[in-house]
Amino acid sequence: MIYCGIDWAENHHDVALVDDSGQLLAKRRIGDDAAGYQLLVELLADHGDTEDAPIPVAIETSRGLLVAVLRTGKRQVFAINPMAAARYRDRHSVSRKKSDHGDALANILRTDMHAHRALPNDSDLARAIAVLARAQQDAIWNRQQLSNQLRSLLREYYPAALDAFAKWTNGLCRPEAREILRAAPTATRAARLTRTQIQAALKRAGRKRGIEAEAVRLREIFRSEWAHQPPLVEDALGKQMLALLVQLDAACTAADDLAEAVEEAFPQHPDAEIILSFPGLGVQLGARVLAKIGDDRTRFADARGLKAYAGASPITRASGKKSSITRRWVKNDRLNHAGYLWAFSAITASPGAKAHYRRRRDDHGDWHAAAQRNLFNRMIGQLYHCLQQHTLFDENTAFPTEAAIAA
Repeated sequence: MIYCGIDWAENHHDVALVDDSGQLLAKRRIGDDAAGYQLLVELLADHGDTEDAPIPVAIETSRGLLVAVLRTGKRQVFAINPMAAARYRDRHSVSRKKSDHGDALANILRTDMHAHRALPNDSDLARAIAVLARAQQDAIWNRQQLSNQLRSLLREYYPAALDAFAKWTNGLCRPEAREILRAAPTATRAARLTRTQIQAALKRAGRKRGIEAEAVRLREIFRSEWAHQPPLVEDALGKQMLALLVQLDAACTAADDLAEAVEEAFPQHPDAEIILSFPGLGVQLGARVLAKIGDDRTRFADARGLKAYAGASPITRASGKKSSITRRWVKNDRLNHAGYLWAFSAITASPGAKAHYRRRRDDHGDWHAAAQRNLFNRMIGQLYHCLQQHTLFDENTAFPTEAAIAA
């Protein structure tokens, strides 16, 4: 059997082929372009690569055009963690010099392919949803980071704005808040705003109701007594705030556009109906869950594998007579974050989930995070079962005891 390892870089990739005995059969440097990809395909074909029996490939990334080319057909592509590749080199050499050109990755497959997992064979639609869901989540995090920076800046010279927008959901991320800040970037200019100007700003932001009452409230806040920076400093801070506001506008637009794209793509997937049948999972959160678990039914051998991957199941560490049960730190962070939000929402959306959470708190003495993690562990196991059996979530089946207690 032949094994291939690719040491990838930005402009070129080093390819190495080894056989069962570890002998280096070929070594080639290819470019990161169509010609280089074609050269790689020809090199694999010269050494026995066929459509029915493709040569497995190890590479230190799971993304990019090169990986997309390799994943066509039935080929197994293994994304090897760079730390695992470094530890493998330490097994065979005491020198820390990196001069393998991909043969170390090929030898990892030769000796330890059973210990590594190939990239899942997800459908194109599932992979497209994964791209959109990940980008939408990144956009939300970026929007929140910029909002925090803007809030910190306003505290230095413009606290009236924070007080004025405190009662609004999403605060500084709302179009009304951004439109008013654009019209009055400093506290001095905000105090000069008339009620008509404030109403016009609210209308430009898309507000339809309660405009007059909101304009009166904002005008009273802006004209109250507040401490001020020196005029020149205040103007400079106002210009800094406007520059930051441009970035926040772009982040808000990107998050909204990506959310619409997710809402359009996710319902088209066959698993969407099953995922949305679970309490606490909506379109956005359900898309994030699908993005991480995929639709390859052979990816996880059983529910325990999925629970460990999500970081929901505990881990036991034992040494001598001592043992401890702690949370799992090695996990998929994005799926674990989605599970935290899922369990938090399910507590109020499902009577059985709420009863299970209360039982963990009251009878087992778990803290909030531990009880919520236990609930996520149970529900993601139920999701695995429903996806395997192609059945929708049923409250009485999922929480028979808890549902009876709640009733």
